[in-house]
Amino acid sequence: MDRKVGNRERGDLFSYGVSIDLEDWYHAEFVRKRISGNTADQIVEATRPILNLLNQYQTKASFFVVGEVAEKNPGLIESIYRGGHEIGCHGFSHKPLWDLNENLFREELEHFHSVIERILGKVKIRGFRAPTFSLDHRTKWALGVLRDFGYQYDASIFPVRLNRLYGMDGVPTRPYRISLEEVTQEDPQSPLIEFPMSLLTIGKLKIPFTGGFYFRLSPLPFLHWGLKRINRHYPIILYFHPWESYEKTPKLKIPLYDRFVLYYGNKFMLRKLEFLMKRFRFVRIDQVLGLEKGDPEIGSIDFGT
Repeated sequence: MDRKVGNRERGDLFSYGVSIDLEDWYHAEFVRKRISGNTADQIVEATRPILNLLNQYQTKASFFVVGEVAEKNPGLIESIYRGGHEIGCHGFSHKPLWDLNENLFREELEHFHSVIERILGKVKIRGFRAPTFSLDHRTKWALGVLRDFGYQYDASIFPVRLNRLYGMDGVPTRPYRISLEEVTQEDPQSPLIEFPMSLLTIGKLKIPFTGGFYFRLSPLPFLHWGLKRINRHYPIILYFHPWESYEKTPKLKIPLYDRFVLYYGNKFMLRKLEFLMKRFRFVRIDQVLGLEKGDPEIGSIDFGT
């Protein structure tokens, strides 16, 4: 696998990966504990413009799917899969790992896999992303479970601590084979590759901007410059959610900070993505990691420095 995929701009050394967390608006951590009773689903309507944009630019993405979303919307999952996109796991209920334990997590994965098999048949699920980037020192037990279920990579670590919800310091900022015993350490013999969220590093300053609120907050020139700068050293992963780009996502009356993080820049999200898709060639995460054609030999892939 040549990880130096031909991109739309010359001089790019590594691949640009793009991922979508397929969850509904009420799954967001700032929202899920503030609502009760029935909630109106919008995932199909919110995802359709994203699929159209990906199709327009002949881009294949990785969709990390919440199991209960798949269970309610099998047609959407079929459409994504038949479109050539990667199906990954985003848990079944979207509960963070810190709200589960090892047994409950196994039950969630079993439920997820049974639903996906019912919809798509026997499909290899290679990648996992923990809801709310909840893989850290407290929840490292999840790595052994992922190994047992045959996962090949995890994309759950946010490698800087900037808010009260998630993030951890001292983690590599490039893909690495993660130790099952110590998440900040690399183990060349580990069966799991960790693909942490990409950061722009300037001296001691670490700047997230490749997804979610940080992406929405960043101006276009900075996004373009930052992606090119990171690409000198290692592959990049973009991430976002359908509810972030959908104009009809319900706006809750919640504390000002939480409201700002949830809703700032939503109406510009798709425009920013299109701007980048015109200039960079984005691919599935399993393709970035050299996994889409099978199991590479451990240690055979260079993930940058």
